[in-house]
Amino acid sequence: MNTPQKAAKKPKPMRLHRKTLGQRILENWQLYLLLIIPVVITIIYKYIPMYGIQIAFRDYKPARGFFGSKWVGWYWFERFFTAPTFRRMIVNTVKLSLYSLLWSFPVPIILALAINQLRFKKYKRVVQTVLYAPHFISIMVVCGMIRIFLSPYGGLINLLIGKQVDFMTVPEAFRTIYIASGIWQDAGWGTIIYLATLSAVDPGLYEAAKIDGASMFQRIRIIDIPELVPMIVLQLIMAASGLMSVGFEKVFLLQTQLNKATSDVIAVYVYEQGIVDHAYSYSTAIGLFNTVINIILLIVVNKIAKKAADVSFV
Repeated sequence: MNTPQKAAKKPKPMRLHRKTLGQRILENWQLYLLLIIPVVITIIYKYIPMYGIQIAFRDYKPARGFFGSKWVGWYWFERFFTAPTFRRMIVNTVKLSLYSLLWSFPVPIILALAINQLRFKKYKRVVQTVLYAPHFISIMVVCGMIRIFLSPYGGLINLLIGKQVDFMTVPEAFRTIYIASGIWQDAGWGTIIYLATLSAVDPGLYEAAKIDGASMFQRIRIIDIPELVPMIVLQLIMAASGLMSVGFEKVFLLQTQLNKATSDVIAVYVYEQGIVDHAYSYSTAIGLFNTVINIILLIVVNKIAKKAADVSFV
């Protein structure tokens, strides 16, 4: 009777000798030394000021300081939620953000796909420069240009339509003016990140698609768009996280007493309460509410994007 052979012993898995954190720091001490500077700046300018959030829960008086001011709890938040203009401000802020996202977000993607198809490098650079240029114009100058173009007395738009309409006093026109000017100013600048993503695509893919008889639109659909999807999702997450943070400067500069029905947003209200009326606690409470909503939106949109496209930001 043959004796059963002994089962061959399985080789033990090799242990990976991972370096400790201290060893990694010693090996790359120059990089960690450089990292100290931005970390310290971030702590000083981003985290330490968060100590002042407590004034949203106090009746803050500058002469008394943080701890000398009376603790009032949720009083300022309740005052904001019961303010006569609360509903109007929330609706205007959300609508302005959503419409801006709906109309502005796709434009840089379309421009990037179009510019990427240009084969003459010199012409491509000229087009990019022309599209980038408006981004470097000051918001103050842009708003001045808007007021001149829309002036009822010799304004370009009124000359084209043959009427004398003061668009800055028409509440229904405010959102269109805000969004259209935003697209003109920032669409070209927004193409940079998408063009950078497309520049990493292997040119061989385009050549292979041409050999197979793919048209320009088919190449965009099969090659370019799938490459852009992760970046599009990340940009969408970042845009959604700032849904309640409508740009203050442009709204403030374009706002008039006659278009407040659609231009009265939270950012301008915080300025009026905090800077003009010196209601520091009240304005801080509103700002804190705004920030919390943005953080919640960031988390929610990030989770949805992770499930839908397997892309996440945080």
